[in-house]
Amino acid sequence: MSGTGHATPRATRGAERRARADCTGGVYGSMLAASVIIGAGTLGSFPRLELVLLLLLTGLAFWIAHVHAEVFGARLTQRRLDRHTVLSACRDEWPIVKAAVPPAVVVAASPLLGLGMESTLWLALAVAVAGQVGWSTAAARRSGASRRLMAVTAGVNLLLGLLIISFKLFLTH
Repeated sequence: MSGTGHATPRATRGAERRARADCTGGVYGSMLAASVIIGAGTLGSFPRLELVLLLLLTGLAFWIAHVHAEVFGARLTQRRLDRHTVLSACRDEWPIVKAAVPPAVVVAASPLLGLGMESTLWLALAVAVAGQVGWSTAAARRSGASRRLMAVTAGVNLLLGLLIISFKLFLTH
């Protein structure tokens, strides 16, 4: 903050980037996980360990791609490309990987719950969609959005999740 009580342009950009990264990375990672689950489910029998690894490794691959794009974008905008820029991009995009963890844990723990593969896929899909809604709502809350705007973002992300679920229903029937 400057002495006038206003945030500096650099601080404002940093806060906006963190809020965007938290929301977009988490929402994007959750949607990515849901898509992986649907893709795996339409291929028939899919061993749990393979699905866990596919969820986590896909999240990591997309995280690397987003970090690369962020770092490359920094270079294109003539910002100094240094360790701080790279580490900042790694941190800001990490929610993509974090969002893959809950569905992967559900898949890994499903035998302990006595779930067959079809039930496992549905539960993991529900967890991914819930994560998507949760990430967007949390980001809206952190940014100071009104309750109405938080409800709107939750509703939009729930609709997107239901759209993904409709793909699963369509592809399996």
